[in-house]
Amino acid sequence: MAKLETRLGYRLCERGKAGFHLTPKGERVLQATRKLFSSIEVFKGEALGMADTLLGELSIGLSESLDSQVLERVAHAIGLFRKRNQAVQIDLLSAMPAELERRLLQDQLHLAIGYFSGQQSSLDYHPLFSEQQQLYCAKSHPLFGVSKVTQAHLDACDGVRYPYRFVNAAEPYLPGHSTGRTEQVEGSLAFILSGAHIGYLPQHIAAPWEARGLLRPLEPQRLGHNVQFHLTNHRGRQPSEAQQALVEDLMQAFADASND
Repeated sequence: MAKLETRLGYRLCERGKAGFHLTPKGERVLQATRKLFSSIEVFKGEALGMADTLLGELSIGLSESLDSQVLERVAHAIGLFRKRNQAVQIDLLSAMPAELERRLLQDQLHLAIGYFSGQQSSLDYHPLFSEQQQLYCAKSHPLFGVSKVTQAHLDACDGVRYPYRFVNAAEPYLPGHSTGRTEQVEGSLAFILSGAHIGYLPQHIAAPWEARGLLRPLEPQRLGHNVQFHLTNHRGRQPSEAQQALVEDLMQAFADASND
């Protein structure tokens, strides 16, 4: 006690033949000490409580114009994640694939779902689902009423170019002539509906226009193809526990969908 009083610079108690009692300052120190121990217990409880709790923030990028069934799978994954012991802020961003890759490389996103080039060595690409695309023309296009579309027909067409699709030589149709270019599905749809161009569209985007008789797929079996979408992250960044958990839930949600 004497050592503590020396360090504090004042007496905490009176002790002697008359007995022992705290000084006014000693009473205040005792109250402060009780508060300190109480705070330590609260800290211990909170620290232990965080051991199994996912914390932090997650920024997730999604490609534009995703199929409603894909969005349902993403929503299902978020639902699975929210059932975990967590208190995580999730931000969702919709953008073009090239923009999503740029944001991943600049650490503005933790994860992204899209149709990517697969050529960024700093990114990891995990196959998630595929999307069927067809080559379409509009009702006012010369090929709309042609039953058998030949390569000569295609060579004479003005095709839409899609930088966002990272086209490669293995795809069924590569336009030899193009005066229309767009990075967005909506832009491609506008070009095709004009009747001046042919181009690829996801089936779920073209379906309502096809049902109205305004669009027609050209040689679906021969010219249609699947586009692979990936769940992508920056391989040089150590993922948080929350990010790892959400990746598990996304992979599970899409695996469940493929088994339905």
